Amino acid sequence: MLIDDVTIRVRAGAGGKGASAFNKNLLSLGPAGGSGGAGGSVWFEGSSDLSLLNHFRFKKEVVAEDGGDGRGQFVDGKTGKDHLVRVPIGTVVHNLTTGEDREIVKIGERVEVAHGGKGGKGNFHFRSSTNTSPREFQRGLPGEECTLRLELKLIADVGLIGLPNAGKSSLLNELTRAKAKVANYPFTTLEPNLGAYYELILADIPGLIEGASQGKGLGVRFLRHIERTRVLFHLVPADEPDPARNYRIVRAEIKAHNPALLERPEYVFLSKSDTVDGKELKQKLAELKKLNPNATPLSVLDDESIAHVKKFLADIEKQKEL
Repeated sequence: MLIDDVTIRVRAGAGGKGASAFNKNLLSLGPAGGSGGAGGSVWFEGSSDLSLLNHFRFKKEVVAEDGGDGRGQFVDGKTGKDHLVRVPIGTVVHNLTTGEDREIVKIGERVEVAHGGKGGKGNFHFRSSTNTSPREFQRGLPGEECTLRLELKLIADVGLIGLPNAGKSSLLNELTRAKAKVANYPFTTLEPNLGAYYELILADIPGLIEGASQGKGLGVRFLRHIERTRVLFHLVPADEPDPARNYRIVRAEIKAHNPALLERPEYVFLSKSDTVDGKELKQKLAELKKLNPNATPLSVLDDESIAHVKKFLADIEKQKEL
């Protein structure tokens, strides 16, 4: 199960308190209390592992180490260890406490989400010409606390979209080494699958249904993943009674979610073309071409149609390199 939307609580470490102490060495006088150490911060780091948010399925709190307290003889407390959390690239960090949103889009990119508290001063720092034996000291400051919503939006070059059972997983498996589950019934794909075709990342976006943008079915969870794709491969199955209606449904749901996504480059494929006879295929393709003139028949069992898809991918890869 892929966790792609989770809310957690984060707390940075508190600073240690300063010490109130005096020099124990013979013939040495004066305050000698050390300062407290700073608390550890909480950092997020981008990773290519999409399953990393699964760690938060049961554990909903992240805490960094507190700073150590200061001691006598000018010994400062140790600095608390930072807590580093690896998250998938494409994660949007919504700080529900401050209202700030930040995105992690590169592998190795680090973002500080909660800063550790400052350590308190020991009494050594309060000495003066008029106060040679101060007993004052400071307590450390608390670390930042916040509630974060982590929302994963897949980063892919090509997003495979379409209603359930459109053949997206089969195409992904044919083009890449992905091993997405396939079967001849709706809702086969319950989480996004990724595959690599040379330098391109392909994402199989789980099937949408009519009303997905309003929360119907599972599609509303995955519409967000389309936002980060550069190109859309829209699969419409030929064994459906009305492929044109099928195409309009998906486009309507995308428009309702984010109209700007309709401006993305789109390749339309009449998939499963081997399941209907030539006359029916020609008729359905003609209807689909009225909505998108570039519609092309596709069958994962037909080497020629797969070669067409690979040509499109080669063109996309060239544009990516520019």
